[in-house]
Amino acid sequence: MPDYGVQPADEGTGLLPWSWAEERLAASHDYWLTSLWPDGRPHSMPVWGAWDGEALWFSSGRRSRKVRNLAADPRCVVTTDDPKDPVVVEGSAELVADRETIERVAGVMSAKYGNISADFLAEHALIRVRPTWAFGITHDDFSGSPTRWTF
Repeated sequence: MPDYGVQPADEGTGLLPWSWAEERLAASHDYWLTSLWPDGRPHSMPVWGAWDGEALWFSSGRRSRKVRNLAADPRCVVTTDDPKDPVVVEGSAELVADRETIERVAGVMSAKYGNISADFLAEHALIRVRPTWAFGITHDDFSGSPTRWTF
């Protein structure tokens, strides 16, 4: 965070471990997804989703604006729902349709939200967002904790 009073990594209180980010990605009840309209304007919407250790998954209607945006341009940003200790993930989204993956993700999402069936996910758009980089920061150590991870 250049020019914002944040200490360099070797002077700060310490970079955050990736496990810190994964805990927050898994625990977040909601996520904010930002996709791009065809003309480049940002489009942000809350979604329910689940982190499986490699990607963030969410489902939506196939004709929803976010799904149409991501089909045209897979670049997106997803954030956790905690503004005090956020994790921000920039990545690439893709529609996933293979039944084995859908069944596995239905299990992950059901464990988090209750009964979400594989048939429901197969009927709608199941989206995987794979991170290209992520950023995290803690409220209680604002100047020492900013951490960026690349994948």
